Amino acid sequence: MPYLNVTEVESAVTSLATAYPDLTQLIALPNESFEGRTAHALQIGVPAALPKPCVMMIGGVHAREWGSCEILIHLAADLLEAQRDGTGLGYGGTSFTAGQVSDLLHRIDLVIYPLVNPDGRHYSQTVRPMWRKNRNPSYTGGSQNPDCVGVDLNRNYDFLFDFVTAFDPAAGPRVSNDPCDVQVYAGPSAASEAETQNVLALLDQFPQTAWFVDVHSYSQDILYNWGDDENQSDNPDMNFRNSDFDGKRGRPNDLAYAEYIPREDENAEQELAEAFCQGLKGVRGLAYKPITGFHLYPTSGTSDDYVYSRHFADPDQGKVLGFTVEWGTEFHPRWAEMEQIIRDVDAGLVQFCLATT
Repeated sequence: MPYLNVTEVESAVTSLATAYPDLTQLIALPNESFEGRTAHALQIGVPAALPKPCVMMIGGVHAREWGSCEILIHLAADLLEAQRDGTGLGYGGTSFTAGQVSDLLHRIDLVIYPLVNPDGRHYSQTVRPMWRKNRNPSYTGGSQNPDCVGVDLNRNYDFLFDFVTAFDPAAGPRVSNDPCDVQVYAGPSAASEAETQNVLALLDQFPQTAWFVDVHSYSQDILYNWGDDENQSDNPDMNFRNSDFDGKRGRPNDLAYAEYIPREDENAEQELAEAFCQGLKGVRGLAYKPITGFHLYPTSGTSDDYVYSRHFADPDQGKVLGFTVEWGTEFHPRWAEMEQIIRDVDAGLVQFCLATT
C-alpha cells in the first residue's frame, strides 16, 4: 500500500466512523482550507455518562511529512478493531493485552485529526515533494515567486508569536516573518490560518483534553515543553508572559532566561515521553530520545507550546501537556520502511496513552 492521497485520508477517517458507530464520533472541522477542502477528526472511546479525559493527536501539519497521516489512521484502526474483537495488539516485540486496550478506551477518549493541512499535502504529493507550508497565497504581495505562497502552520500559534521582540537577537529561533521564506514563515498574525483555527476549534470542542501530541518528522525524538528556551522550575516570574524578559529568550546555557515550568508538570512530561520511547523501542529496538523542544532548536508559535501555554495565559483553560513526535530519518521513506515506522510509533503512542492518569 503506498502513501495515501488527500481523498484517501478523508475516506479512511469517514470509513472508520461508519464501521465503528458505537465507538466513534466523526467531527467535521469548521473551516475550509484555501482550496475548499473540509477536514475531519475522529473521537474514539467507549461511551460514558460523563466526559472523559482526552488525548488529542494531530498530524499532516507539514505537507512533506507524508507518513504522519498513516500513523494516526493505523492507530485508530488498530484500537477500534482490537476493542471490537476483544483482542490485544502486537507491534513486533511490543504487545498490549485485550484488557489494556479496553482499559484505555474506557478511561480516556482519543481525538485523532490525521490531516491538518490537506492543500499542502496535495501540492507536495503532486507538484513539489518537499513543500512544507499550507497553500494560502494571500501574503505574496504580488510576488510571482512560488516560495511566497503559504504559511508554516506550526509557527502560526499564539505563543511568543512576536518572536522579534521576545527572543535575543542572537538566538536565531527557527521562524521567519518573511512570506517568501519557503520553510518557516509564521504568517501575518497568530492563528491567521484556517487550518490553525481548526485545531483551536477542536481544543474548544474537547475542553477535557489533557494531553496533546503533534506527529511530525524527522529526527527520532519525542519533544515536550518548552521550545523557546531551557526549562526551570524555580522562578515563576521568568515566563513567556513577562515582557521584562523580552529580548533575552532563546540562548542556551545562559543565565538571562529560562522558561518556567512547574516541576510536577515537567516530571509528568518526562515520564510520558519515556513511556512512548519504551513502547517504540520494544518493536524493533530503535531508541528515540525524549527531549524538550528547545533542545532540538529554539522555536515560537508551535502547537505543543501553545496548548500548554493556554492555562497560564487564561486560568479558565484546562492544563494540556504538549508533545511532538519526530518520526524517522527522512520525509518520504520507502513504503516498506514506512510500514515499520508506523508500527514503531503506534506502539509508542499506545504506551503513551496507557501511561496517562
